[in-house]
Amino acid sequence: MRPSPFEFDNDAYPDIDDTTIVVLALKEGGEAQHIADSVERARIWTLAMRSKNGAWGAFDRDNTRELLYHMPFSDFGAMIDPPTEDVTAHVLEMLAALDYSLDDPYVVDAIDYLRREQKPEGCWFGRWGVNYVYGTWCVVSALVAARTGADMVERAAQWLLRVQNPDGGWGESCHSYADPSFAGIGHSTPSQTGWAVNALQIAGYAQHNAVGRGLAFLCERQRPDGSWDEREATGTGFPRDFYINYHLYRHLFPTIALAFAERHDRTQAALEPIASGQASTP
Repeated sequence: MRPSPFEFDNDAYPDIDDTTIVVLALKEGGEAQHIADSVERARIWTLAMRSKNGAWGAFDRDNTRELLYHMPFSDFGAMIDPPTEDVTAHVLEMLAALDYSLDDPYVVDAIDYLRREQKPEGCWFGRWGVNYVYGTWCVVSALVAARTGADMVERAAQWLLRVQNPDGGWGESCHSYADPSFAGIGHSTPSQTGWAVNALQIAGYAQHNAVGRGLAFLCERQRPDGSWDEREATGTGFPRDFYINYHLYRHLFPTIALAFAERHDRTQAALEPIASGQASTP
């Protein structure tokens, strides 16, 4: 396995967060002897792409020189690839899947970076999805996978509960990139509701009423063919330059949240006889 690019026709610039997600997929579904070489090569490359501050960008390392913004050779504003919370979270989640310990220097630095970058309200910036709802989902997933940062996860969960819309969903407009006071504010969308619901599920709020309302929002708005409508752009190209309507976001992320709920319900049903002392004996 080579490091995975964001686009199949752009393999000169492998992508860090895509590579980490591929590793997670291989670990989840592949046989150890078949995936070991690919996973190891991806691990080595990903760690080599860490920036000096202990975090990761998407395509490069230490690409933070804002001087480039003043060079007259770009047709839009974004010129650099600084480390971000969402990409760093993906790397941390990969390291957790690879059984890295909490005292490993890569893990320590990643967690310290995420702690520094958590907003006072409890959320995290999202570079590649709109915006704080996405970043918060990414970081909560990573911290829980690494079994650390319970205080950060709780603050994030409380923020998500506060910004839930009256219709049960979650939304956030691209304007939050221009004005962070708009974090978590916007019309409810399937993809952003999927991120928020899944973050709360992972954070231990699977039985919370807010999660139930979010799941109901998704179920009520699902089309007869199983898909969802979403006109809003919830993918980010370059903040404040252009945004993207990824056509699979609206389908993939609600499905993840619904699948988590179904699996959780099955697990709870299986545990009820044990808890009540009515489990059958062999």
